[in-house]
Amino acid sequence: MAATTAVASNGPHSVSDGRLEELLAFDATKAGVKGLVDSGTTELPRIFIHSPDELPGPKDAAAPAGLQVPIIDLSDLAHRREEVVGRVREASSSWGFFQLVNHGVPQEIVEASLQGNRRFHELDPSEKAKLYCRDSKMNVKYLSNNDLFVTRVARWRDTLYCSFGASLNPQEIPSVCREATLTYYEHMVSLAELVFELLSEALGLSRDYLKRLNLSSKCAISAHYYPACPQPELTMCTARHSDPICLTLLVENEFGGLQVRHKGYWVNVPPVPGAIVVNVGDLLQLISNDKFISVEHRVLASRRGPRLSVAMFFAPSTDEKTLYGPIEEILLDDEVPKYREVLYADYIKCFSDRGTGWNSPLEQFTL
Repeated sequence: MAATTAVASNGPHSVSDGRLEELLAFDATKAGVKGLVDSGTTELPRIFIHSPDELPGPKDAAAPAGLQVPIIDLSDLAHRREEVVGRVREASSSWGFFQLVNHGVPQEIVEASLQGNRRFHELDPSEKAKLYCRDSKMNVKYLSNNDLFVTRVARWRDTLYCSFGASLNPQEIPSVCREATLTYYEHMVSLAELVFELLSEALGLSRDYLKRLNLSSKCAISAHYYPACPQPELTMCTARHSDPICLTLLVENEFGGLQVRHKGYWVNVPPVPGAIVVNVGDLLQLISNDKFISVEHRVLASRRGPRLSVAMFFAPSTDEKTLYGPIEEILLDDEVPKYREVLYADYIKCFSDRGTGWNSPLEQFTL
């Protein structure tokens, strides 16, 4: 989204009754949500206030005790691989989420990525403002709400975004988090390769099957910063959504707030020391013909903070010319494909064109 005003006027939801001016004024500060907190804000600006049906409340049935996102131990994988593959299969088919422990990424690398995230977002506003940008072509940028002028309401978060590829010059990454980000990236790419192997085997395919589909040629990191919120009951850090990619790996600090939709309940995902959260994206659900599921999740606002998270996303390049559809080799004798084939670029366009809707665009590709 290169031109802010163009997005604001041409987006799927028109901005009226002064909201456009409020959005433009907020964006012009280049200070994000943290800037509001630093200014002493005690009441949320209107642009952050969600409608009651979007917020947690009495309408949300309490999840039964003991309902928990699976935790999968990768220790001694050489001798436990069949067991681990089975657990990955079960978690991916019933939850779409799981947490990995003993995954081989040193805890100091994870912690360094989180603290690098914090150092950047707590820089002097004038320093951060140099990177504030809404141009989708930029490899590295800082902004608040990447879809600020498209969605009906803003979320309580700021983001440092890094897209990795041949065109990325490492010097573009802010010096306060450059080394930590690059080291974290290298470790997470290696872990993602292992996860894709386990997912391939969980589908009954060869270890390298998913890798050969170029499902992770595009990697990006979003380092989110969620300041303590003065009125958390009125807003969300991240609204309900599913990820329009293939796979997400996430680390977060101790404040929690992540919830996953499971069997009609919103289930808390308490941070587990040293764990990395894995979630299945829409594209993996499509090619697995619903054997794996991409589920809705959200992040609650809190008076505590700052909440820190670093999410790494894996997806095909939008230049990829492969048509993605259900994998024929995994279809049972009487099983038919549930989705039509689609270019990843077309899927992303469909996701972007949803506007404020939270329904997965997967339904638009069903047969």
